[in-house]
Amino acid sequence: MASSAVDQKALGNFAAVTSHENPFLSAMLYKILGLSVMLSRKLLRARRLRKLDPTRETKSLQLYHHIIWLSREGLLLLEEYILPMVETYVELKVLTYKLRASFYHIFVLFHNQPAIHPPGIFSLPAPSLVGAMGAESISITPPLLSTTNPLPQPRHHHPPGLGPVQPPRSASSFLLPGLDYTPTATACFNHAAVLADKMLPGSHPLRLSVKLEYAAYLYDCLHDSDACRRLAKQAIADVYNAQEGMDDESFEDAAEIVGILGKMVKRGGKTSSAGGGSSSTTAGDDSRSVSTKHDTRLTTPTRELKPTGSTAGSGDLAPAVPDPTMMNPI
Repeated sequence: MASSAVDQKALGNFAAVTSHENPFLSAMLYKILGLSVMLSRKLLRARRLRKLDPTRETKSLQLYHHIIWLSREGLLLLEEYILPMVETYVELKVLTYKLRASFYHIFVLFHNQPAIHPPGIFSLPAPSLVGAMGAESISITPPLLSTTNPLPQPRHHHPPGLGPVQPPRSASSFLLPGLDYTPTATACFNHAAVLADKMLPGSHPLRLSVKLEYAAYLYDCLHDSDACRRLAKQAIADVYNAQEGMDDESFEDAAEIVGILGKMVKRGGKTSSAGGGSSSTTAGDDSRSVSTKHDTRLTTPTRELKPTGSTAGSGDLAPAVPDPTMMNPI
Protein backbone atom coordinates (compact mmCIF):
# COMPACT_ATOMS: atom_id res chain seq x y z
CA MET A 1 0.00 0.00 0.00
CA ALA A 2 1.36 3.46 0.84
CA SER A 3 4.31 1.68 2.41
CA SER A 4 5.21 -0.33 -0.70
CA ALA A 5 8.95 -0.45 -1.37
CA VAL A 6 8.31 0.21 -5.06
CA ASP A 7 6.21 3.27 -4.23
CA GLN A 8 8.81 4.59 -1.79
CA LYS A 9 11.58 4.21 -4.33
CA ALA A 10 9.54 6.00 -7.00
CA LEU A 11 8.59 8.79 -4.58
CA GLY A 12 12.25 9.39 -3.77
CA ASN A 13 13.22 9.48 -7.45
CA PHE A 14 10.40 11.85 -8.39
CA ALA A 15 11.12 14.15 -5.45
CA ALA A 16 14.76 14.40 -6.52
CA VAL A 17 13.94 14.98 -10.21
CA THR A 18 11.40 17.74 -9.50
CA SER A 19 13.58 19.54 -6.92
CA HIS A 20 14.80 22.11 -9.50
CA GLU A 21 11.77 22.63 -11.73
CA ASN A 22 9.15 22.54 -8.94
CA PRO A 23 10.66 22.83 -5.44
CA PHE A 24 7.26 22.99 -3.73
CA LEU A 25 6.10 19.72 -5.34
CA SER A 26 9.43 18.13 -4.44
CA ALA A 27 9.02 19.15 -0.78
CA MET A 28 5.50 17.69 -0.64
CA LEU A 29 6.74 14.43 -2.18
CA TYR A 30 9.46 14.20 0.43
CA LYS A 31 6.84 14.67 3.15
CA ILE A 32 4.71 11.90 1.68
CA LEU A 33 7.81 9.72 1.53
CA GLY A 34 8.48 10.32 5.21
CA LEU A 35 4.89 9.44 6.08
CA SER A 36 5.18 6.28 4.00
CA VAL A 37 8.30 5.15 5.82
CA MET A 38 6.63 5.62 9.21
CA LEU A 39 3.47 3.88 8.02
CA SER A 40 5.42 0.90 6.70
CA ARG A 41 6.74 0.07 10.16
CA LYS A 42 3.41 0.52 11.90
CA LEU A 43 1.46 -1.42 9.32
CA LEU A 44 3.78 -4.37 9.76
CA ARG A 45 3.10 -4.29 13.50
CA ALA A 46 -0.63 -4.04 12.87
CA ARG A 47 -0.80 -7.09 10.61
CA ARG A 48 -1.47 -9.38 13.56
CA LEU A 49 -3.27 -6.87 15.73
CA ARG A 50 -5.90 -5.37 13.45
CA LYS A 51 -8.45 -8.13 14.11
CA LEU A 52 -8.64 -7.32 17.82
CA ASP A 53 -11.61 -5.46 19.21
CA PRO A 54 -10.98 -1.78 18.33
CA THR A 55 -13.32 -0.56 21.07
CA ARG A 56 -11.14 -1.73 23.97
CA GLU A 57 -8.32 0.31 25.44
CA THR A 58 -5.28 -1.72 24.43
CA LYS A 59 -1.83 -1.00 23.12
CA SER A 60 -2.99 -1.93 19.64
CA LEU A 61 -5.66 0.77 19.82
CA GLN A 62 -2.96 3.44 20.13
CA LEU A 63 -1.21 1.92 17.12
CA TYR A 64 -4.43 2.11 15.10
CA HIS A 65 -4.90 5.74 16.06
CA HIS A 66 -1.40 6.62 14.91
CA ILE A 67 -1.91 4.81 11.60
CA ILE A 68 -5.19 6.62 10.98
CA TRP A 69 -3.66 9.98 11.85
CA LEU A 70 -0.67 9.47 9.54
CA SER A 71 -2.97 8.37 6.73
CA ARG A 72 -5.26 11.36 7.25
CA GLU A 73 -2.34 13.78 7.04
CA GLY A 74 -0.97 12.02 3.98
CA LEU A 75 -4.35 12.21 2.24
CA LEU A 76 -4.52 15.91 3.02
CA LEU A 77 -1.12 16.55 1.45
CA LEU A 78 -2.10 14.58 -1.64
CA GLU A 79 -5.50 16.14 -2.26
CA GLU A 80 -4.62 19.71 -1.36
CA TYR A 81 -1.08 20.15 -2.70
CA ILE A 82 0.16 17.28 -4.89
CA LEU A 83 -2.73 16.13 -7.08
CA PRO A 84 -3.31 19.60 -8.63
CA MET A 85 0.34 19.70 -9.77
CA VAL A 86 0.82 16.24 -11.35
CA GLU A 87 -1.46 16.51 -14.38
CA THR A 88 1.52 17.05 -16.72
CA TYR A 89 3.43 13.97 -15.54
CA VAL A 90 2.93 10.33 -16.44
CA GLU A 91 4.37 8.02 -13.81
CA LEU A 92 4.02 10.52 -10.99
CA LYS A 93 0.33 11.01 -11.79
CA VAL A 94 -0.35 7.28 -11.61
CA LEU A 95 1.61 6.99 -8.37
CA THR A 96 -0.18 9.84 -6.60
CA TYR A 97 -3.65 8.55 -7.52
CA LYS A 98 -2.57 5.11 -6.36
CA LEU A 99 -1.41 6.57 -3.04
CA ARG A 100 -4.76 8.28 -2.59
CA ALA A 101 -6.46 4.91 -2.95
CA SER A 102 -3.93 3.46 -0.49
CA PHE A 103 -4.85 5.95 2.22
CA TYR A 104 -8.56 5.20 1.79
CA HIS A 105 -7.61 1.52 1.89
CA ILE A 106 -6.14 2.12 5.36
CA PHE A 107 -9.31 3.91 6.47
CA VAL A 108 -11.37 0.91 5.40
CA LEU A 109 -9.10 -1.51 7.22
CA PHE A 110 -8.84 0.30 10.54
CA HIS A 111 -11.68 2.81 10.76
CA ASN A 112 -14.60 1.74 8.59
CA GLN A 113 -18.15 1.82 9.93
CA PRO A 114 -19.43 -0.85 9.70
CA ALA A 115 -16.17 -2.68 10.34
CA ILE A 116 -15.06 -5.07 7.61
CA HIS A 117 -13.66 -7.51 10.18
CA PRO A 118 -15.63 -8.86 13.16
CA PRO A 119 -14.27 -7.95 16.59
CA GLY A 120 -11.89 -10.38 18.20
CA ILE A 121 -13.95 -10.76 21.39
CA PHE A 122 -17.41 -12.28 21.19
CA SER A 123 -20.04 -13.21 23.73
CA LEU A 124 -20.38 -16.86 24.62
CA PRO A 125 -22.40 -18.81 22.06
CA ALA A 126 -25.62 -20.44 23.05
CA PRO A 127 -24.30 -24.07 23.07
CA SER A 128 -21.48 -23.19 25.45
CA LEU A 129 -23.87 -21.34 27.70
CA VAL A 130 -26.23 -24.25 27.76
CA GLY A 131 -23.43 -26.69 28.50
CA ALA A 132 -22.16 -24.59 31.40
CA MET A 133 -25.55 -24.15 33.05
CA GLY A 134 -26.97 -27.54 32.27
CA ALA A 135 -29.52 -28.32 29.63
CA GLU A 136 -32.13 -29.31 32.20
CA SER A 137 -31.88 -25.97 34.01
CA ILE A 138 -33.02 -24.04 30.95
CA SER A 139 -36.56 -24.58 29.81
CA ILE A 140 -38.18 -22.49 27.17
CA THR A 141 -41.96 -22.74 27.18
CA PRO A 142 -43.70 -21.33 24.13
CA PRO A 143 -46.47 -18.85 24.94
CA LEU A 144 -50.03 -19.98 24.62
CA LEU A 145 -51.39 -17.88 21.80
CA SER A 146 -54.86 -17.94 20.41
CA THR A 147 -55.00 -19.03 16.81
CA THR A 148 -57.88 -16.67 16.13
CA ASN A 149 -56.63 -13.47 17.82
CA PRO A 150 -52.83 -13.55 17.99
CA LEU A 151 -51.14 -10.91 20.07
CA PRO A 152 -49.61 -8.04 18.06
CA GLN A 153 -45.87 -8.22 17.64
CA PRO A 154 -43.85 -5.28 19.00
CA ARG A 155 -42.29 -3.04 16.40
CA HIS A 156 -39.29 -2.09 18.48
CA HIS A 157 -36.44 -4.01 20.10
CA HIS A 158 -36.09 -1.85 23.19
CA PRO A 159 -38.16 -1.63 26.40
CA PRO A 160 -41.38 0.36 26.12
CA GLY A 161 -40.95 4.02 26.93
CA LEU A 162 -37.23 4.06 26.13
CA GLY A 163 -35.63 5.23 22.92
CA PRO A 164 -33.54 3.00 20.69
CA VAL A 165 -30.10 2.16 21.97
CA GLN A 166 -27.42 4.01 20.03
CA PRO A 167 -24.33 1.98 19.12
CA PRO A 168 -21.14 3.16 20.83
CA ARG A 169 -19.00 5.58 18.89
CA SER A 170 -15.65 4.43 17.63
CA ALA A 171 -12.72 5.27 19.87
CA SER A 172 -10.97 6.91 16.91
CA SER A 173 -13.92 9.12 15.93
CA PHE A 174 -12.00 12.17 17.12
CA LEU A 175 -9.59 11.61 14.21
CA LEU A 176 -12.07 10.79 11.43
CA PRO A 177 -15.83 10.51 11.27
CA GLY A 178 -17.12 6.97 11.42
CA LEU A 179 -18.24 6.42 7.82
CA ASP A 180 -18.35 3.68 5.24
CA TYR A 181 -15.25 4.42 3.18
CA THR A 182 -15.54 1.42 0.86
CA PRO A 183 -17.37 3.26 -1.98
CA THR A 184 -14.76 6.01 -2.07
CA ALA A 185 -11.87 3.57 -1.81
CA THR A 186 -13.29 1.40 -4.60
CA ALA A 187 -13.75 4.43 -6.86
CA CYS A 188 -10.18 5.57 -6.16
CA PHE A 189 -8.77 2.14 -6.98
CA ASN A 190 -10.81 1.97 -10.18
CA HIS A 191 -9.53 5.37 -11.28
CA ALA A 192 -5.91 4.50 -10.45
CA ALA A 193 -6.19 1.20 -12.35
CA VAL A 194 -7.63 2.95 -15.43
CA LEU A 195 -4.81 5.50 -15.38
CA ALA A 196 -2.20 2.76 -15.01
CA ASP A 197 -3.64 0.76 -17.91
CA LYS A 198 -3.82 3.81 -20.15
CA MET A 199 -0.52 5.50 -19.35
CA LEU A 200 1.93 2.72 -18.40
CA PRO A 201 3.07 -0.48 -20.17
CA GLY A 202 2.03 -3.87 -18.87
CA SER A 203 5.28 -4.71 -17.10
CA HIS A 204 5.84 -1.34 -15.43
CA PRO A 205 6.43 -1.76 -11.66
CA LEU A 206 4.05 1.08 -10.76
CA ARG A 207 1.26 -0.45 -12.83
CA LEU A 208 1.83 -3.79 -11.13
CA SER A 209 1.88 -2.06 -7.74
CA VAL A 210 -1.57 -0.61 -8.44
CA LYS A 211 -2.94 -4.00 -9.43
CA LEU A 212 -1.36 -5.74 -6.44
CA GLU A 213 -2.91 -3.48 -3.85
CA TYR A 214 -6.22 -3.38 -5.70
CA ALA A 215 -6.35 -7.19 -5.59
CA ALA A 216 -5.51 -7.19 -1.88
CA TYR A 217 -8.23 -4.60 -1.27
CA LEU A 218 -10.80 -6.73 -3.10
CA TYR A 219 -9.99 -9.73 -0.93
CA ASP A 220 -9.39 -8.11 2.46
CA CYS A 221 -12.02 -5.37 2.40
CA LEU A 222 -14.71 -6.40 -0.09
CA HIS A 223 -14.22 -10.15 0.54
CA ASP A 224 -14.43 -10.84 -3.20
CA SER A 225 -11.88 -13.59 -3.77
CA ASP A 226 -13.03 -14.25 -7.35
CA ALA A 227 -12.47 -10.64 -8.42
CA CYS A 228 -9.11 -10.69 -6.65
CA ARG A 229 -7.97 -13.73 -8.61
CA ARG A 230 -9.24 -12.34 -11.90
CA LEU A 231 -7.40 -9.07 -11.39
CA ALA A 232 -4.17 -10.83 -10.43
CA LYS A 233 -4.39 -13.16 -13.45
CA GLN A 234 -5.00 -10.24 -15.80
CA ALA A 235 -2.06 -8.31 -14.40
CA ILE A 236 0.24 -11.29 -14.92
CA ALA A 237 -1.10 -11.78 -18.47
CA ASP A 238 -0.36 -8.11 -19.24
CA VAL A 239 3.24 -8.68 -18.16
CA TYR A 240 3.54 -11.69 -20.46
CA ASN A 241 2.16 -9.71 -23.39
CA ALA A 242 4.38 -6.66 -22.81
CA GLN A 243 6.98 -6.00 -25.48
CA GLU A 244 8.96 -3.11 -24.02
CA GLY A 245 12.47 -3.51 -22.66
CA MET A 246 13.36 -3.11 -18.99
CA ASP A 247 16.44 -2.20 -17.02
CA ASP A 248 17.67 -4.47 -14.22
CA GLU A 249 16.15 -2.49 -11.36
CA SER A 250 12.69 -2.29 -12.94
CA PHE A 251 12.85 -5.96 -13.84
CA GLU A 252 13.61 -6.98 -10.27
CA ASP A 253 10.73 -4.90 -8.93
CA ALA A 254 8.32 -6.27 -11.51
CA ALA A 255 9.44 -9.86 -10.93
CA GLU A 256 8.87 -9.56 -7.18
CA ILE A 257 5.37 -8.14 -7.61
CA VAL A 258 4.47 -10.79 -10.21
CA GLY A 259 5.59 -13.46 -7.76
CA ILE A 260 3.23 -12.08 -5.10
CA LEU A 261 0.40 -11.84 -7.63
CA GLY A 262 0.99 -15.47 -8.55
CA LYS A 263 0.67 -16.50 -4.92
CA MET A 264 -2.56 -14.51 -4.62
CA VAL A 265 -3.97 -16.38 -7.61
CA LYS A 266 -3.07 -19.77 -6.13
CA ARG A 267 -4.17 -18.99 -2.59
CA GLY A 268 -7.26 -16.96 -3.42
CA GLY A 269 -5.65 -13.63 -2.60
CA LYS A 270 -4.68 -14.39 1.01
CA THR A 271 -1.76 -11.99 0.93
CA SER A 272 -2.35 -9.46 3.70
CA SER A 273 -2.76 -5.92 2.49
CA ALA A 274 -1.29 -4.47 5.65
CA GLY A 275 2.11 -5.43 4.34
CA GLY A 276 1.34 -4.23 0.83
CA GLY A 277 3.90 -4.56 -1.91
CA SER A 278 6.74 -4.35 0.60
CA SER A 279 6.32 -7.99 1.53
CA SER A 280 9.56 -9.92 1.62
CA THR A 281 8.00 -12.86 -0.17
CA THR A 282 10.30 -14.14 -2.87
CA ALA A 283 9.12 -14.46 -6.42
CA GLY A 284 8.00 -17.93 -7.40
CA ASP A 285 7.39 -19.68 -10.68
CA ASP A 286 5.72 -16.60 -12.18
CA SER A 287 8.80 -14.45 -11.68
CA ARG A 288 11.01 -17.10 -13.29
CA SER A 289 8.65 -17.10 -16.25
CA VAL A 290 9.03 -13.35 -16.47
CA SER A 291 12.82 -13.71 -16.56
CA THR A 292 12.56 -15.93 -19.62
CA LYS A 293 10.02 -13.61 -21.19
CA HIS A 294 12.20 -10.49 -20.96
CA ASP A 295 15.62 -11.62 -22.11
CA THR A 296 15.90 -8.30 -23.97
CA ARG A 297 15.09 -6.12 -20.97
CA LEU A 298 18.37 -4.18 -21.25
CA THR A 299 17.69 -2.90 -24.74
CA THR A 300 16.18 0.38 -23.53
CA PRO A 301 17.47 2.85 -20.92
CA THR A 302 15.81 3.48 -17.59
CA ARG A 303 12.55 5.36 -17.82
CA GLU A 304 12.69 8.85 -16.44
CA LEU A 305 10.05 11.22 -15.18
CA LYS A 306 8.86 13.08 -18.24
CA PRO A 307 6.07 15.62 -18.71
CA THR A 308 3.25 14.95 -21.08
CA GLY A 309 -0.09 16.37 -21.99
CA SER A 310 -3.13 15.62 -19.95
CA THR A 311 -4.06 12.23 -21.38
CA ALA A 312 -6.79 11.32 -18.94
CA GLY A 313 -9.31 13.21 -16.92
CA SER A 314 -8.51 13.62 -13.29
CA GLY A 315 -11.86 12.26 -12.20
CA ASP A 316 -11.45 13.97 -8.83
CA LEU A 317 -13.58 12.56 -6.07
CA ALA A 318 -14.90 14.57 -3.19
CA PRO A 319 -12.80 13.69 -0.15
CA ALA A 320 -14.60 11.51 2.33
CA VAL A 321 -12.86 13.39 5.14
CA PRO A 322 -14.56 16.68 6.07
CA ASP A 323 -12.33 19.73 6.08
CA PRO A 324 -12.80 20.63 9.79
CA THR A 325 -11.07 17.42 10.84
CA MET A 326 -8.07 17.99 8.58
CA MET A 327 -6.95 21.51 9.33
CA ASN A 328 -3.45 20.70 10.60
CA PRO A 329 -1.18 19.38 7.84
CA ILE A 330 2.31 18.27 8.69
